[in-house]
Order: sequence, then structure tokens, then C-alpha cells
Amino acid sequence: MADDEKRPQQNGHHFLLVAVGIQSHINPALVLVHRLSRLGVDAPVHATLSVPITTYRRMFPSPAAAAIEETATTDGVVSYVSYSDGADDGSWPKDADDRALRRLASCESLSAIVVGFAARGRPVTCMMCTVVSLPVFDVARQHNIPVAIYWIQPATLLAINYHYFHGYNELIASHATDPTYEVCLPGLIRPLRISNFPSFLIDISGSERVKAFIEVFQELFEYTDQWRPKVLMNTFDELEVSVIGEMKKHLDVFTVGPMVGSSTEARIHLFKHDNVDEKRYMDWLQAQLEKSVVYVSFGSVTKNSKRQMDEIIGGLQQSGRPYLLVVRKDGLEDDDGSHHSLEDTQSQGMVVEWCDQLEVLSHSAVGCFVSHCGWNSTIEAVVSGVPVIGVPNMFDQPTNIYLIEEEWEIGVRVERNSDGVVTGIELARCIELVMGEGPKAMTIRERSKVLKEIAQASANIGGYAEKNLHDFVKTIQVNDAFCTDGTMSKSIKP
Repeated sequence: MADDEKRPQQNGHHFLLVAVGIQSHINPALVLVHRLSRLGVDAPVHATLSVPITTYRRMFPSPAAAAIEETATTDGVVSYVSYSDGADDGSWPKDADDRALRRLASCESLSAIVVGFAARGRPVTCMMCTVVSLPVFDVARQHNIPVAIYWIQPATLLAINYHYFHGYNELIASHATDPTYEVCLPGLIRPLRISNFPSFLIDISGSERVKAFIEVFQELFEYTDQWRPKVLMNTFDELEVSVIGEMKKHLDVFTVGPMVGSSTEARIHLFKHDNVDEKRYMDWLQAQLEKSVVYVSFGSVTKNSKRQMDEIIGGLQQSGRPYLLVVRKDGLEDDDGSHHSLEDTQSQGMVVEWCDQLEVLSHSAVGCFVSHCGWNSTIEAVVSGVPVIGVPNMFDQPTNIYLIEEEWEIGVRVERNSDGVVTGIELARCIELVMGEGPKAMTIRERSKVLKEIAQASANIGGYAEKNLHDFVKTIQVNDAFCTDGTMSKSIKP
């Protein structure tokens, strides 16, 4: 093979983004690959989204998706390819040995994908992952490909995790059972209470899942310390100005948010839904007064007990305001089928199993959002200018409600009773606090409006998010590492 044939084709960048196969990772990943693909000016930018096989089959429910494929599907803008984690059933690893086996299987599958792209003349010039994927780091080092981390949570979460693994772990762990204890972390405007830390950092149960989270994040920051990969953050400067400035001292960060899909950018919905229901709830919203509806949804992971759901229904009825409540068939822990009749007994509101959340939040009838406060839901509320009533449960949610309530003042946190239940009385109180005519409600609505304008300006074509994404792409150097047959031409550290 001639030397010029061994060099990668000069056809611009090819970003391979590997996403965790859950709803909260898929949609921000999808928005990013679409926005990367439209950046090509001097040279084209190609982007491919890779997800686990079980997720790929839900995204593309066709016979072709039932097989393990190393060739890509395309929607005309970006490509999609599945990889195998060795289990391919959507389950979580059982223990450390299972995690190690799945890591190896994922490495082999992703490596085959990388080699396959190179052999077809479209070598991967940068590998990316949502939050953290250890197999991506392994494969990138194996093939001398630069790595970028797509941090799909707020910059505040990045700072908390970074500092936990850089000197603060013992302090935080020693006070994990004291929810009121305050920790001062660099970059944070004020001390952070233990109760507002991400759940896995203060979980003392010793569960395998918590151990896995700790191990993965520890290795993530060991990797960033050694290799200093680029970090893209789904936030914008005005939202977290102090903490972003702090993290720029430690990592090469680029704020590219809000990564919220527009009407022209496709969104993936991993849960089945009925188009008839979609038209029905939008017609119902259209008939409501402006800013009158309470929208309630707790995301794709959270499950509520029937007792909790009964309290929520009671609180919504007590508020006297129209409401749109999303409850999937698998959304109750103790499902006995009785929630199917919720809709039949409600004249004040509507209960559906699914909705297009961004479309709902963008509707003029919606006045507040009762949410679990996952980051996607939080940033969608910010972009839509909708005040939030937070019912956090796990992961990043306790930190997100802290930002919503105390930093940005665009919502309030619901307090649980001694049994961990949100009572109907408490929910109704919070709804009135946010949607009423008191001074706090006025402040929340005004702050929501201001942040909406800033967020949309950042997200617009030509805004800061696009500019920062351009700057990121310019920093990625195309390694002359691949021959067109997928073998290595020389060895260069990433």
C-alpha cells in the first residue's frame, strides 16, 4: 500500500459519541451529534452516536437492529451504530467481576467499530462519552484517538465530583449521615449541605451500584489528571459562572449548553406512546388558560408507590388548578393496575402515560413543572421559562434542586414527611407558593423569564454554545494513526 493510501482521507472530523443507553443520556447525546454535524465549514464534520444493542433495538425496532452490526444506520444527518457490552439485555452488572467482563466486551465491540470505520475511509478522529465510559478511554488509548467527555449534568456536579476525588472525600464521607453539615468547595458560591450532594457520594449502604459509581468516577478523574481530555458541559456560562471559572483551572472545559433539542432536531423516546394520546393532551392544553396548568412528571427512572401517587393526586386536586400528570404503566412500585383508572376519575386534569415533555413545557398554558429535577428536565424548564417544584430522589437531583431554589431562585423544593412521602398538603402549598400572587411567586416567575432569555440566546444559531463548540472542534487534532485497512501506521499517545 502506498504511503498516501495509508493516510486518513482528508474529509474532516469524525466524532464517535458513546452514550449510556438510558433516556437521560440519549437525547442530549443526540442533540450534540446533530449540532456537531452542522459545524462543517472549512471541512465536513461527521458524527456517529453509538449506544448499547438493547437501546439500539428500542430506537430502531426493526429486524436489522436485532443483530450485532458494526455498520451504521443514518437518519440523513448523523449515523448510529450499536455496540455490545457482553450482556445485551439492559441489566446492570451484578458485581466487580461482572463489571470487568462487560468492560472487556465493550472494549472489543467498540474497537471493532473504530477499525471498521477506518477501513471504510472514515476514521474516527475523536471518541466521546456521556459523563464517563471506561471502555471508551481504553479503546481511545489503544487506537491513539483523542477523547472528549460530554458532561450532561451541571458544572456544579462536575466540581463536586472533581473535588471529592481531589482531597475532599474523607471530609464528605465522615459527615455523610448529617444532612445539615455544610462543606465549602472551591468555586461554589456558598457552602453546600450534605443533603444537596449527589446521592452516591453520601450513600453508606455499601451497595454494589454505589461501589461501581465510586470506582468509575475515581478512574475518570485519574484519567483526566493524566491525559487532560476536553470536557463539554451541557450548561451555559451565565447559569454557573463561578463554578465554571473554577473548573477551567483544572480541566479543559467548553460550555456548549443548553443542549435542548429544537423543533427541527429529532428526539428519541425510548418508551412506547400513542400518537392519538399525543394529540389529545395537546388539544387539552390548548383549551386551558395561559400559565394555569401544573405539569407533573418524574422522569424515566423514578418509580412512585401507590401511596405516594395518591398523595400527589390529592395535592393536585386540592390546588384547584388544572394539571397534566404523566404516569407510565411501569411507573408505580406496587402496581396493581388501579392507576389505569386515574384518568377516569379526574375532571380537573389529565393523566397520560407519555408526553413530549419539551413540547408541553413550551406551551403557554403551563405555569409550573413538578419534577424529579433530573438535569435534562431542569435545563428544559430553564429554556422554557417554567418555574419548578422539585421532588428530588437520587443521583444529581438533590444538587439540581439546590441550584433551582437557592442559586437561581426559579422554584422551590417539596419537603417529605418522616416516611419519605410528599403529602398532598405539602404539594398544594408549594403549588400556591409558585403559582400564586405572593412576592415569592413573582420573583420566581421573573427569574424564570430572565434565565429563559439568556438560555435561548446561548442556544440560538451563532450563539455562545455554537461558538464554543466550534472552538472545541478546532482543538481536536486529526491523528495520522490509521491506515485505510484499520491497522495502525504509527504509535502516538493521545
